[in-house]
Amino acid sequence: MKRYERLKQIQRLDPERDFLEIYRLAVTYEFPWDITRALELALYRTYAVPSIGRLLAETGELTERPQKRYDDTTLLLDTVVEHGFDSEAGRTAVRRINRMHRSYDISDDDMRYVLCTFVVTPKRWLDTYGWRRLSDHELRAFAAYYRTLGTHLGIKDVPHTYEDFERTLDSYEDEHFGWDEGARAVSDATLALMGSWYPGPLAPVVRTAALALLDDSLLRAFRYERPGRVARGLTHGALRLRARAVRLLPPRSHAHHARQNPEIKSYSNGYDIARLGTFPTPGVRGCPVPHGPRPGLPAE
Repeated sequence: MKRYERLKQIQRLDPERDFLEIYRLAVTYEFPWDITRALELALYRTYAVPSIGRLLAETGELTERPQKRYDDTTLLLDTVVEHGFDSEAGRTAVRRINRMHRSYDISDDDMRYVLCTFVVTPKRWLDTYGWRRLSDHELRAFAAYYRTLGTHLGIKDVPHTYEDFERTLDSYEDEHFGWDEGARAVSDATLALMGSWYPGPLAPVVRTAALALLDDSLLRAFRYERPGRVARGLTHGALRLRARAVRLLPPRSHAHHARQNPEIKSYSNGYDIARLGTFPTPGVRGCPVPHGPRPGLPAE
């Protein structure tokens, strides 16, 4: 198979009817490494919305058990990609995601924004660091895939087109990005987790490279110093060099799923989809996180 043969296969499919197959081909054959990095960045962006970052800090999942939280999130989302929305495995994964989210006080607006990051961030990542950009055909399928996921998650007023997702994301970030001490703690824990995937001496390098990938709005929200020109140049240059090298490689002949990523470390003996994620405290109804007064919200 020639390098662009799978793109031709994708373009023969209908992005509204065959969106799952198109998304699966793009994610598991064309861009498995890039999509993993982009979705990591997508979730990371959400911390900069104080209502999201603060809640994540209060649950302690990302500060006390970051590896398990990373693994469970990745595996649940990957299950839907691999098996589809109508499979038993896919339904179980969606049910787990819904039960976790409904245990906490999460607004529809925040849920919609998180969904938007899954659509927009991969496109922007591939525009800059991919061996090729997503085609309009693929963008339509990506929007349809996450529109469907949003419906299964009960999110109201899900955007329809890629452009709708992008406008929703940009306006939400413009309005809501800001400082929160808990969100900064979650950010630091995530950067430390990424560093832990490499030999100890490389951890500071990984942290610097990760910060070099953040745009100024994220750096301001978390109050990080802007990495120097050399760090940013080396990081961006290395990723673009990788893209050129990948473009010259033969196309992938076997699907690579996120569950196969070396960063997944919690389940060496396998896992049960129905046991992934967090579970509410027995006997507690509603949000299990105690809340004091918050700016702009009445005390609970």
